[in-house]
Amino acid sequence: MKYKKGYWVLSLSIAAILYSCNSGKSQEPAEQMTAMPTDFIQLQSGNADVSIDYPGSIEATGQVKSTLIEAFILVFIVVLLFLQDFRSTIIPAVAVPVAIVGTFFFLLILGFTINVLTLFALVLAIGIVVDDAIVVVEAVHSNMEGTNLSGKEATHKAMHEITGAVISITLVMSAVFIPIGFMSGSAGLFYKQFAYTLAIAIIISAVNALTLTPALCAVFLKNNHSVDHHEEKKSFTKRFSTAFNASFNNMTNRYVNGLRFLVKRKWLAGSFVLGIIALAAWLMTSTPRSFVPMEDDGLMMYTLSMPPGTGLTKTTEVTERVNTIFKSIPAVETNTSITGFNLLSNSSGPAYAMGFVKLKPKKERGEIQDIDEVMNVINEKLSVIKEGSVMTFRMPPVEGYGVTNDAEIVLQDRMGRDPQVLKAKADEVIGQLMQIPEVSFAYTIPCRLSSAGIRSE
Repeated sequence: MKYKKGYWVLSLSIAAILYSCNSGKSQEPAEQMTAMPTDFIQLQSGNADVSIDYPGSIEATGQVKSTLIEAFILVFIVVLLFLQDFRSTIIPAVAVPVAIVGTFFFLLILGFTINVLTLFALVLAIGIVVDDAIVVVEAVHSNMEGTNLSGKEATHKAMHEITGAVISITLVMSAVFIPIGFMSGSAGLFYKQFAYTLAIAIIISAVNALTLTPALCAVFLKNNHSVDHHEEKKSFTKRFSTAFNASFNNMTNRYVNGLRFLVKRKWLAGSFVLGIIALAAWLMTSTPRSFVPMEDDGLMMYTLSMPPGTGLTKTTEVTERVNTIFKSIPAVETNTSITGFNLLSNSSGPAYAMGFVKLKPKKERGEIQDIDEVMNVINEKLSVIKEGSVMTFRMPPVEGYGVTNDAEIVLQDRMGRDPQVLKAKADEVIGQLMQIPEVSFAYTIPCRLSSAGIRSE
């Protein structure tokens, strides 16, 4: 069922669930299916249309990629604004891509993938990587001020002064991030790629600062700080730089005066520090905790459970009513329903049905754009279904960690008693869970080990 040109089209279709191999390339199957030639699809199945509802992080990865590009552009602008020399700006602009490309090389060797974690680490690494290049360029400019040293001579002198500092700061930064990769468990699995990506970028940046950046400084930089140069007629750029430097120096002086004020009144500075510590402690204890935050992936699922013994025909009729309700939701783009299968227990039966609901892009959903609010509206409309139990849920934030985004508990009878005793105890646990205000609803599914799912709000 698909929404086209203002109306819904109901057609025969085949739904398939693809599980990718454990190769770390979870996006490639969907991308290959999307890139499959339309002529080939129509040749195999006549007049056909393929709709892929992929619950992965394609949108999130695209956002991080755009953030990576924006961060690089902002770094270029900020460096040009403060160094006020286009030649000096070229050097960090060259050093950053070299460090990023080198990081990708080591990611390939370590078997890491380009995912949200590694890309986010690269976004942070841009600010760290550019610092080493700026330190070298600033040191060279500092040695050229008030002298007639050439770029090569000033670079040679500057590297004697800052080589130790560059090495020490690299070791300190690496000592912060590398131990994070030694964490175990699920948290270690996440932070390992993040920490190692950042540490590799920092180390490559230090190598660049000691090799590539000095060579570029010796070639590109010219001594614009000589007396003869200052006697030249000032252009608009020079006048802007003079005004910017005067304003920045004024702000720096105000900051220094503020520090002197606090130094003379140590009790005030100490109270300020203690207040920040107390505020941080309160925020750490009061802020809600979660393993991985949910993101709007534009996909949700639902399951329909009919009373035991219900035939497939009756289940299909109720499923069609559910589909009709989804038609009335402006935020829904496509809806694929499957009867005879229970997604939660991964079992088949005529009394079960399930479906995948793909939402429109966030800006095209109408008045209600948040996916949680859309689900609340859907649940309210699905409450009219009395023949069976309909549950809606979202995909887990991390693939492989459960079927849904809910919490899951397992109840096991170690005494080997009658299954009805275990069922009664499971119902008792469900009743207790439903009394918790944060729990929206709890449910059980039949399996070898009696398990219960919890939906929290």
